[in-house]
Amino acid sequence: MSIYKPIVLKECKNTGFTLIELIMVMAIVGVILSIALPSYKQSLYKARRAEAKILLLDIATRQEQLMLDTSTYTTNLAKLGYSHEERTADDLIYVATLNPCASGTIETCYLITAIPKENSEQVNDKNCTSFSLDSFGEKTATGSTKHECW
Repeated sequence: MSIYKPIVLKECKNTGFTLIELIMVMAIVGVILSIALPSYKQSLYKARRAEAKILLLDIATRQEQLMLDTSTYTTNLAKLGYSHEERTADDLIYVATLNPCASGTIETCYLITAIPKENSEQVNDKNCTSFSLDSFGEKTATGSTKHECW
């Protein structure tokens, strides 16, 4: 009888992932991202459009207050309380322009237009490229889905 017991090796299982499994997971993640990313970008564009609308409505409110005070409108944004620094700030997405309306002079009507700032991501929004508001309350937009912008 031997005093030595034979050593029995337990069978080891590999617990890692195979290359095929990793490739399949990466393919599934890629498909999910290719579907979700465009929807996410569209959601961001839509959310940023609110800034243009707020900007236009704020300027229109200030124009109407100026009309009550002085009986005329202005094309000068500084008279409405907007400085040049505010209009060129890095965090702005839209910039506004103020012009007389097509059917009259600045004394009687105005047209405010908000366009995406040149270096902002919103420049790539092709659905609603610019927004306009006039002194008669007419809201218009440009882009491929311009009727759904406001």
